[in-house]
Amino acid sequence: MATSTIAALLPLFLAGPLAAAALAAMLPWKIARIALAFVVPVVGFSAGLSLMIYHWNHPAIAENVGGYAAGIAIPFASDSFSSLMITMTSIVCLVSVWFATAVGEMNARFYPALVCMLMGGVYGAMSTADLFNLFVCIEVMLLPSYALLAMTGTLQRLRSGRLFVLVNLITSAVLVIGVTLTYATAGTSNLPALASAARGNGPVVVTGGLILLALAIKAGLFPVHTWLPRTYPNTSPAVMALFSGLHTKVAFYAIFRIYAVMFGLDDRWSWLILVICVAAMLVGSWAGLGERTMRSVLAYQMVNGMPFMLVGLAFVGHDPRRMLAAGVFYAVHHMTVIASLALSIGSIEETYGTGRLQRLSGLMRRDPLVAAVFVAGALSIVGLPPFSGVIGKLGVVMAVASDYSVKSWIVLAAIVIAGMGALLSMLRLWREVFWSKPMNPQYVDRQLAVPVRFILPSAVMALMSAGLLVGAGPAISATNHAADSLLNVKAYQSAVLGDDAVGVANTGGAGLTGDSHDPAEVPEDKIVHHDDEGEHAAGDDHATDHNAAGTGHHADSHQRQASAMIAGTTGGQE
Repeated sequence: MATSTIAALLPLFLAGPLAAAALAAMLPWKIARIALAFVVPVVGFSAGLSLMIYHWNHPAIAENVGGYAAGIAIPFASDSFSSLMITMTSIVCLVSVWFATAVGEMNARFYPALVCMLMGGVYGAMSTADLFNLFVCIEVMLLPSYALLAMTGTLQRLRSGRLFVLVNLITSAVLVIGVTLTYATAGTSNLPALASAARGNGPVVVTGGLILLALAIKAGLFPVHTWLPRTYPNTSPAVMALFSGLHTKVAFYAIFRIYAVMFGLDDRWSWLILVICVAAMLVGSWAGLGERTMRSVLAYQMVNGMPFMLVGLAFVGHDPRRMLAAGVFYAVHHMTVIASLALSIGSIEETYGTGRLQRLSGLMRRDPLVAAVFVAGALSIVGLPPFSGVIGKLGVVMAVASDYSVKSWIVLAAIVIAGMGALLSMLRLWREVFWSKPMNPQYVDRQLAVPVRFILPSAVMALMSAGLLVGAGPAISATNHAADSLLNVKAYQSAVLGDDAVGVANTGGAGLTGDSHDPAEVPEDKIVHHDDEGEHAAGDDHATDHNAAGTGHHADSHQRQASAMIAGTTGGQE
């Protein structure tokens, strides 16, 4: 299929699930509604995997909706990073829908439509190349989330729902203010046109910081994390698994993308990133020891996971490719394992009617399959073999250790201490729920056990975690490609902006007009070369040619006037 044809299909990542959501809301047949909830993630997985294969030998592609000139049109873009994240979010959504169907949650009239709409927002956020459209897609993702949280879960769900809505309303306000001020100061919200615009000391640094602050809140990053363990455990297990693999990972994707493109991987903020991530590791790993329900303990492991993904940003001045690849692999591992644990715990809650530690005991003998699946997830989240956690944590450790600085020693110490906290949290769950004496038969029927259909989705994700270890070679290669695509900003610019961009801001390195530092230009001695080097070199040459063509392109009078108008507000940013 031609590149232009593939690019023309990218807007369907947003339009397709939204159309499915509208159809699911209107269809009177339950089976048809449920089928649509399965079709959306299956198609998303197929499309994401196909794009991953395509980008193995091709750089970024983009489509400007409606045929408008670049810089004015709504852009959708795809590269190795976005296609990998779309593939993984589709898998998490699929197993969550599978579990929701097994336990009967999908019987709710609007549940399938809400899931489809949620996926539309997720796919849109991961395929857009514009900051304002990122905000819009995040709002599309959040709207059905409010309803899903309120309609399923424990009796505390409405109180948690109010907190969830309040936090996200405030966060969305900060995000849209940051995007608006970016447009006011730089003259554009097009992300490739803002390449390295926040690398200097101008106002775009402040506006970009507001955007990253909002995304950090949505990611549940310390010290703005407390809303997550107070809301997610009160949803249903299926919705918690869905949120854990989608909400926080959209924020992770956006942070990586914006910091790589807009901030140019500026290492001036390395100590700030390091302090936040180290504190998040320690709080997330140890705070779960004080919780009284299984999913509350797990929620803090979600808080603990995010800094492992982001801590590499504190070391990008040393080896950016290695740091980014380690973060992406850990994100893939974490999405897999948290979904497995959430669904295995959910199968217990759906069967026994509670997730409180003091009311459950002796399940190892009663439900050996559930116990085995839980152990697999627990070993993986701690970072022990034979599951993906050992590769994920080793990747972060080896990447950080290669810096040979005081910062690396601080992070390595935090990783060890956090690992002990995670281990003790998982041991506590095992001792209280699985290892202790059998439950009193006066209160629990001896024949009661978790149905196999409840545990199968979790078992599949546990097997996938083991598969990431067995197939570590291809998995690591895929994350290296994702890191390459983040660094190859010139190819991203060339795909989105082309040679006929209109109204692109002169931000001293942004878009087609600047010559300042580009994060794609990594020193040769800081690149870890792999067997796919030649393919990416070809992609870089292609992107450089296009960028050079764009730089030499003479815009018409309208474009010159637009650039002149915004030059006054952005010229002092370098």
